[in-house]
Amino acid sequence: MSIATRLSNDDIARLNQQFETATAGEILDWAVETFDDGLATAASFGGPTGMVILHMLAVRDPGTYVFVLDTDYLFEETYQTMRRSIDSIGLTNVNVFRSKLSHEQQAAEYGAALWMRDPDLCCELRKVEPNRRALEGKAAWVSGLRRDQSDGRSDAPIVSWNDRFGVVKINPLANWDEKQTWDYIMKHKVPYNPLLDQGYVSIGCYNCTVPGVQGRAGRWQGFDKDECGLHT
Repeated sequence: MSIATRLSNDDIARLNQQFETATAGEILDWAVETFDDGLATAASFGGPTGMVILHMLAVRDPGTYVFVLDTDYLFEETYQTMRRSIDSIGLTNVNVFRSKLSHEQQAAEYGAALWMRDPDLCCELRKVEPNRRALEGKAAWVSGLRRDQSDGRSDAPIVSWNDRFGVVKINPLANWDEKQTWDYIMKHKVPYNPLLDQGYVSIGCYNCTVPGVQGRAGRWQGFDKDECGLHT
């Protein structure tokens, strides 16, 4: 039986109370010690918070299981950041997951430009389903969610049980803000996506992301949507 199944609701409540005043490093120390090779983290190589998580984990265990969801619609700058970061940060266990459908297969089955008609389905096919495969056999998932990123994330717990993927979910930077994030990046010279210097605030797929809009409102414009489905 994994540690994930042994964390009761009372355990999670106690950990959340304890971690509200803990540092992100202390939370990650607990995660690495508790879950060992059952720990996983996703890397989008888009937002700054995720880069902080990668750097913090690499310092503690460079062999931490890192997975990348390559939707086939990522910016070239995102791929460049991934290649640069793997060497710079010292990541040694990076795994790439893609949709089971190629771009052409998706268009043949669901029609061209699915993201313009049904972005929820497009995200399900290209992010949520690969995320499920990426977490198979894992006990815990470290995420870079911050409460200040959107209204929907404003009450994100530091530790929770995620029913959708069957893992303990850990948000070590939940109570950080934008300034703390960038202070860490500058202090530790953590690489980040150059699009963040070009007016982009939240970076996802190039067909669903626009610059010059604060928060996650720059994603999926024209739709009542600000999450891809991984964190809802």
